[in-house]
Amino acid sequence: MKKPEPLVEILATGRYLPDQVVTNDDLAQRMETSDEWIRTRTGIRARRIAPDGVNTAHLGAGAARKAMEKADVEPGEVDVIVLCTSTPDHWMPATACETQALLGCTNAWAFDVMAACSGFLYGMSVAEGYLAAGRGEIALVIAAEKMSSIINWNDRSTCVLFGDGAGAAVLRRANGSGRGIVASHMRSDGRLSNLLCRPAGGAAEPISQGILEQARHLVHMEGREVFKNAVRSMAEACDFALQQAGLTAGDVDLLVPHQANIRIIEATAKYANLPMDKVFVNVDRYGNMSSASVPVGLDEADEQGRIGAGSHVLTVAFGAGLTWGAMVLRY
Repeated sequence: MKKPEPLVEILATGRYLPDQVVTNDDLAQRMETSDEWIRTRTGIRARRIAPDGVNTAHLGAGAARKAMEKADVEPGEVDVIVLCTSTPDHWMPATACETQALLGCTNAWAFDVMAACSGFLYGMSVAEGYLAAGRGEIALVIAAEKMSSIINWNDRSTCVLFGDGAGAAVLRRANGSGRGIVASHMRSDGRLSNLLCRPAGGAAEPISQGILEQARHLVHMEGREVFKNAVRSMAEACDFALQQAGLTAGDVDLLVPHQANIRIIEATAKYANLPMDKVFVNVDRYGNMSSASVPVGLDEADEQGRIGAGSHVLTVAFGAGLTWGAMVLRY
């Protein structure tokens, strides 16, 4: 089978993380929990929390600036901005437009993608299609999340899981180098949307005093069912993406999965037939940053030298919707 040639390549990645570190011990001082309880169930030891006044657009712009600087791309060269988030600063306008203004990318058109934790992979696929169709030369894909703004801090089963942060990637139409997005596989199943959601506060059930009192505008999760579906779906997505790329698990140099919790990461690696020494993990330091987990992981892995020229990197994610997907990258 002839291996597909990438249509777009990644010029650079970047990340931005708030300075404030909140440890499990910090949370134990404000609710009935402990470092051991959180760590043994999730692998999480700490997470970053953005302060008041630092919004999703600010986080995304911070990551984008770093990626653009490494790619040697000026704001005016960006043709399209795809911002992936579950925590838009406003329901209108798109946070992508607000981020565009912060970056000064006046020649770009910008829009949001909402696919929860799978958002970055969805955004990469969308940007790939636009560039491959000749609609532009340079795309900026940003995943930014201020999860601390939508979680219920009185629900220890969910609030201990999440953190804030942003990652970004600069894409360019491929020039025959063989680097870039080799293959991808994206799926969703709206029949299971109730397993991970914000039950109220949108157009179907607008915000009200009753909703606020019941905290139904905040994240709700059926943990056991999410875990079961996440492992199965991510393993399946990895298989399909590798098959499309003409590769096997043995060809993968590094797996960069969504950082939901260590148990899901370990189970996904097992089903994908990859040893943990080929899996990038930072959930212990950042928790679940939703769509930002994968790009932050890619940027850190690159910085640490775990990705080099010619490396095959497999990324996979799963999130509310339910949405999931996998992507094979060649560096």
